[in-house]
Amino acid sequence: MTPEILLKLLSDQTRLRSLMLLMQEGELCVCELTYALDLIQPKISRHLAALRDMQVVIDKRAGQWIYYHINSKLPAWANELLQATLKGSLDEKQYKRDIKKLKSMKNRPENRICA
Repeated sequence: MTPEILLKLLSDQTRLRSLMLLMQEGELCVCELTYALDLIQPKISRHLAALRDMQVVIDKRAGQWIYYHINSKLPAWANELLQATLKGSLDEKQYKRDIKKLKSMKNRPENRICA
């Protein structure tokens, strides 16, 4: 992981929005990201795969569902950058819409299995 790679990943709006929600929530199912970002599942999955390939996020399967969380083994500088980005995003309209929409999702997977 280099700063150039991480910054390139963050330069895409879908990846950035997904990462900010993951930073806020800890772990999310693809279905939650699809709902919150109002994007189709293949698009979300493609962007999450790019983040996974660069080891920014880690995925885990639970049956047919895939959950993502930020890689706890990221370098300290990368974590600091993501934390600062989240802090800077908290007052942004897009982030507020995304988190509000996520929070309004009915039947959110509490047991980490999407309905």
